[in-house]
Amino acid sequence: MTAAIAAGCNRQVFPGHDWLALLQGGDSVDNRIKGETSDRNGRLNKDTGKWDFWIDRGGTFTDIVGRDPDGRLHPHKLLSENPEAWRDAAVQGIRDLLGAKPGEPVPSRRIGAVKMGTTVATNALLERKGERTALLITSGFGDALAIGYQARPDIFAKQIIKPELLYSRVIEISERVLADGSIEAPADENEIIAALAILKSDGFDSVAIVFMHSWKYPAHEKLAAGLARQAGFSQISASHEVSPLVKLVGRGDTTIVDAYLSPILSRYVKQVSQELGIEETSSPLREGVGEGSVGKGKNLSPALRGDAPQKGEGEPAQLMFMMSSGGLTAAPERRRPPPSHHYGFGTRA
Repeated sequence: MTAAIAAGCNRQVFPGHDWLALLQGGDSVDNRIKGETSDRNGRLNKDTGKWDFWIDRGGTFTDIVGRDPDGRLHPHKLLSENPEAWRDAAVQGIRDLLGAKPGEPVPSRRIGAVKMGTTVATNALLERKGERTALLITSGFGDALAIGYQARPDIFAKQIIKPELLYSRVIEISERVLADGSIEAPADENEIIAALAILKSDGFDSVAIVFMHSWKYPAHEKLAAGLARQAGFSQISASHEVSPLVKLVGRGDTTIVDAYLSPILSRYVKQVSQELGIEETSSPLREGVGEGSVGKGKNLSPALRGDAPQKGEGEPAQLMFMMSSGGLTAAPERRRPPPSHHYGFGTRA
């Protein structure tokens, strides 16, 4: 699968467009979207008869705006959850705007682009309904992520309620690379294989790999990730790819979230793409994810980046919380001309 993101900075119907127009000092948002400017995609769609769709899928309502081949906008609003009437509100909104009758397949040949902001992954995080995840970490640091930075928001609290951990199992691996890159303890391939076999037999299909100093010296993590792919894990998140930060806790927390949420969002992307009968294609947004993001576009895990396909699927979705910094840091990438077919998914905080 080769999915990607269209992310914005706030809860706008057209995520990622209003702030970009301001940054570039160009035409108004309405004019840019209607195709009244020299919009390459707009001209292409007028020639081919294709529609573009922008969708904001929230917890209560789903807002859909379709742009027909002539550049006219068609807003539509549906309940996000209405299982007696439709399986997915985003797909139903597209069906309604395209005039597809009940029981008929979606006329995918008439779809040029679908860009969506969705709370699917965010809700899974808040409700703790993500993928059951295991953690492989350097020996001696099994409790490091649970301990965290010992931050105390309320230093006078008599009862400290710690947040629930996102991972269900920890296995320590006897490997250690020092800060200068020298190897104090080489990674034992047989030990890693045995650990992965235990996790697989216990039903785990998502694994996060977080080793000391792997942000700069990732050889051991690459070894573990390769063995996990051979063992058949569907989701493999290696910290040096997801978030190559120097500090173990920040890098580890981000990798855990990646492993916990990526399968949820990936399944949703696959479900919607199958219902629409279209393929997900690459996004122009590849680098620069700001504060509040789950991953960096250029340094994503195999599940996010696609250079290490898993079970035949290359690149599910890049997670990006839509904070103001997320939108601003995406601006340089959004200046690039988009592909003719773009199918993007983002998460909104």
